[in-house]
Amino acid sequence: MRTGSQDTGGAALPPAGDILALIATGFWRWDNATGLVTLDAEAARLLGLPAEPVTLTEAGVRSRFHPVDWNEIHGIVNLAVAEGTLAEARLRIMDEQGQVIRTVRSRSKPVLAGDIAGQYELIGTLQEVNDPLPGSPARTPVTGDWRRSREAFLLDAGRALAEARSTAEVLRVAAGLSMPGFEPDGLAVFGVRGDRLTIIGHHGQQPGDEGPFTEMSLATDYPAADVVRHGRAVYLSSPAEYKHRYPATWPLAERFRRESWAFLPLTVAGRTIGAWMAAFRYPVQFTPDERSVLTTVARMLAQALSRAGIAESERELTDGLQRSMLPTLGPDIPGLALAARYVPTGGGLQVGGDWYDMIPLPGGRRIALVIGDVQGHDVRAAGLMGQLRIALRAYAAEGHRPDAVLARASRFLTGITDSHTYGSTGGPESRTGAAGGTADPRFATCLYVEADPTTGVLEIARAGHPDPVVRIGDGTVVVRPTEGGLPLGIDPDADYPTTRVVLERGETMMLCTDGLIETGGHDLDSGWGRLRKVLERYGGDNLEQLADELVQAVHGPTSHYSTGPLADRREDDIAVVLLCRAAVEEGGAAGTGTAPPRLRRFLLTVQQAEPERIAGARQQLRELLHDWTQPEQVDSAVLMVSEMLTNVLVHTDGDALLLVEAQGEVGERRLRVEVADGSDELPHKRHPGELASSGRGLVLMELLAEAWGVTPRGEGKSIWFELHESPAP
Repeated sequence: MRTGSQDTGGAALPPAGDILALIATGFWRWDNATGLVTLDAEAARLLGLPAEPVTLTEAGVRSRFHPVDWNEIHGIVNLAVAEGTLAEARLRIMDEQGQVIRTVRSRSKPVLAGDIAGQYELIGTLQEVNDPLPGSPARTPVTGDWRRSREAFLLDAGRALAEARSTAEVLRVAAGLSMPGFEPDGLAVFGVRGDRLTIIGHHGQQPGDEGPFTEMSLATDYPAADVVRHGRAVYLSSPAEYKHRYPATWPLAERFRRESWAFLPLTVAGRTIGAWMAAFRYPVQFTPDERSVLTTVARMLAQALSRAGIAESERELTDGLQRSMLPTLGPDIPGLALAARYVPTGGGLQVGGDWYDMIPLPGGRRIALVIGDVQGHDVRAAGLMGQLRIALRAYAAEGHRPDAVLARASRFLTGITDSHTYGSTGGPESRTGAAGGTADPRFATCLYVEADPTTGVLEIARAGHPDPVVRIGDGTVVVRPTEGGLPLGIDPDADYPTTRVVLERGETMMLCTDGLIETGGHDLDSGWGRLRKVLERYGGDNLEQLADELVQAVHGPTSHYSTGPLADRREDDIAVVLLCRAAVEEGGAAGTGTAPPRLRRFLLTVQQAEPERIAGARQQLRELLHDWTQPEQVDSAVLMVSEMLTNVLVHTDGDALLLVEAQGEVGERRLRVEVADGSDELPHKRHPGELASSGRGLVLMELLAEAWGVTPRGEGKSIWFELHESPAP
């Protein structure tokens, strides 16, 4: 006789599928990436389908299994995938009326799909077993390898609870837990407040059902109160047992028509913080294995609730601290409209160093607007921000000019940050952190604006902060270059020159911290471009809406900027202040509001020591004329401005003052550019040779300008030219 692979008389072995069919074993394949399950004829028959090969969706196959078994097989498969072993289970097959028609034994092997995490194929067999498990579809003992499925369930539950970041998320996870072999119909989480038992959350009951259990005394003869008092679980396997042990509160539980209950303590660091109830519509005997699962879930639930509670308390505390440091913008200011927003950074304690402020100045006619950013996103940054804000208010209230306010603030910040590099004995310590001292020097950027609401004149001093942006009445958006100095806290003797800007009627100025510009991976240029689109769309009628849209352009819409999923994506704090000068003078006739004047203008000073600002002037001019119908005229204007400013710096000892005005309707505008200086020497037309390096300024103006001239002034002179726009072809 020959065996194994030896000769069998010339007859070949039948195909594997035929062999499986001979021994009443079906073959199936499940692709979890596509959610499709392929069955051979025998597997289809065992599932109560016609005996022919078929491909079904996951939902189609799921309807053939008992729901308890289906939930269990997921845990078994996940454990087999993690361990690289076979998944084995017994499964009850149900007909369309919900009756169990047979029990099958499944053995399957997960095959990973390459390197793609979480994707695999499950290849296995189904075979009918003749020892059906006792019980009804409503309640049967645990099937399959219960211990393996329990481990998989606990791993999944622990991961889900560990990722929950709020009490509401923890309760959602707890409500969605599907325990292996037995599934509660109702859940409730009780907390402790003083000597009272409170309901934190519940699932499986109707809204309002928690009423009788809210604010219950811990002395009440109720299972959850008993658990909190003694720290021991209470298991009630039947209504009769519940009624016998807790007759006083049985009427409260009777109306829910449950058959079994488990009340478990929620314990953290040896202290019971509440209780967890799991209620069942079918009898549960609470075997040692079942109690082990419930106890483990209760421990994980207690840890998750404790973490969530601490995190929520920290967020509430720090958010309140941060917002208490930020001022309101105060009463309405005649002729000016103000709006502001503050958005703390995501993660951690959600505190940072960004702030804004509005300060009434002595005399009552002017106000100061301040926006700044202290380095860092921690409690120390928030503390320094509060101190610096108070110092700025004090210096402004003393009547100092903007440059003096920032100079004093810089000395103040340098002093309080340097004090952290000294030890407890008073001597200087290493800035790397010696005993008794903290080496943590900080700096801050700041923009200080002194505004006259009547005239629209703004005096601006800047300490390393982004320049302000102005939206002109016709929708043109330009960056206003301003004089600047070092950030506060770096050099106690730093100088902060001021820049005078006139905010015309109908114009809006935006002050912001760099978080509004650079969040989302943007640099200064691309960030400004993103905000420019929002400002250009603004209709000029609702400043609060514009503030919301600017923040939404960075983070997307949200009703509360300091919490929720958006907080996770924040990269930096955001502060933004909007200042708009009314288009119509206060006290005008009602109903006669005129449109903002068709006037664009900007004023810029180029000092002898800052020739690089000529490039900024050219850029400002191009931004102002962004929609000019004749691009060659824009090029001509830029060339002439460059020549005029350069001549002042080369041929005089003073600074150049540039004034640009474009007025009129599109296609009919008149551009007037004027450069003034303090020299009385008038320019003379020259005839430079081909190799000459200068002397062409007036020649260019004569060739390119519609009109030009030189006007003497009280001190010095001004040179001007005009260009007239023509309608576009």
